[in-house]
Amino acid sequence: MKYQKTVNHKVQCGICPRNCKLGPNQHGFCYVRSNGNGQIISDTYGYNTGLAIDPVEKKPMYHFYPESSVLSFGTLGCNMDCQFCQNWQTTKVKYPIEQCQAAPPEAIAHTAKMNGCKSVAFTYNDPVVFFEYAIETAKLCREKKINTIAVTSGYINPEPAKEFFKYMDGANIDLKGFSEEFYSKNCHAHLQPVLDTIKYAVTKTNCFVELTTMIIEGENDQYIEQECEWILNNLGDAVPLHFSAFFPRYNFKDRQPTKTETLIKAYNTAKKMGLKYVYTGNISDVETSATYCKNCGKPLIKRDGYQVIENNLENGKCKFCQTKLDGRF
Repeated sequence: MKYQKTVNHKVQCGICPRNCKLGPNQHGFCYVRSNGNGQIISDTYGYNTGLAIDPVEKKPMYHFYPESSVLSFGTLGCNMDCQFCQNWQTTKVKYPIEQCQAAPPEAIAHTAKMNGCKSVAFTYNDPVVFFEYAIETAKLCREKKINTIAVTSGYINPEPAKEFFKYMDGANIDLKGFSEEFYSKNCHAHLQPVLDTIKYAVTKTNCFVELTTMIIEGENDQYIEQECEWILNNLGDAVPLHFSAFFPRYNFKDRQPTKTETLIKAYNTAKKMGLKYVYTGNISDVETSATYCKNCGKPLIKRDGYQVIENNLENGKCKFCQTKLDGRF
């Protein structure tokens, strides 16, 4: 197994910044990577919690083959501990892998091809924790000319990140907030490794990246300007940024859902600071979920939820002024 070493008679997993040191039969923080006979084992390899065909807009990916379908799947476990996790039933609950659905990489690639899916999405839980399963699936998908999309929190070490993003055509990376205090308190993780992953994926790979920040009022909504400033200074103005609404889940069940006006405020702040492609999510608002031409400002793609209701692209360009839209079309 790659990305492991022996430390004081224990095996250290080097996939993510936790660098868990595991004794015999011990599981890592993610609970799905373990020490089996002195080797790091990916316990969920070939198992998932179910397959679904989704619109690509649901990932959310708005600049990656709009209106196409994706075959989505995930497994169990996570290498973060977000107290507000929206998928906690699979990321936090520990139950036997045998209760999951068996599907080797070749079966997933075949299923995607047979159902006319443009892409396969590794989602529902973080593909970093099923690193080998995701990569082997991605390799087989490429042979069938199927794209792959990683929906990830970006909590991965630099060396495995190189291999991971080599095989991903698109990614939505979850930037959970722009504060080390927020990450430490609410995710039991750190901000800087995520920023390093985002910058690497955007500037050093061919993977097309979009970002998502789920806004939780009183927790991360006060850092929007700092986040946008970092994006502009490190990534440029053309990386799509989604602000999504939080709903009470897991250990944040006592919190209130994000108000629409809070999302609109974040949207307006990002647009005012110069980001070209900003969106709101988990609410129905045609104006703030539309893609606008960065040159003439006319709407190129209008959406109602996950449905595209108007498309003014011609060969990936604005039909009004012929300016190319950033993304994959």
